[in-house]
Amino acid sequence: MVQAYILIQTEVGRARDVALAIKQLDGVVHVDSVTGPYDVVVLTQANTVDELGKLVVSKVQQVSGITRTLTCSVVHL
Repeated sequence: MVQAYILIQTEVGRARDVALAIKQLDGVVHVDSVTGPYDVVVLTQANTVDELGKLVVSKVQQVSGITRTLTCSVVHL
């Protein structure tokens, strides 16, 4: 199982809508609206890195109102 945090910037005033839409996606573990340079932080998980990439590109980045994402893979040191 691989996990990643996705840091999301949204259009002004769209953070709530984006967070609600992302909560409905398969592979999303947790969603928080936050302050700072990003508006929404999402914890995701998938069976493989390829599946995780498909989740980000085919589902998360297609949500209306998102302007930029940054995906941070979880590593176990």
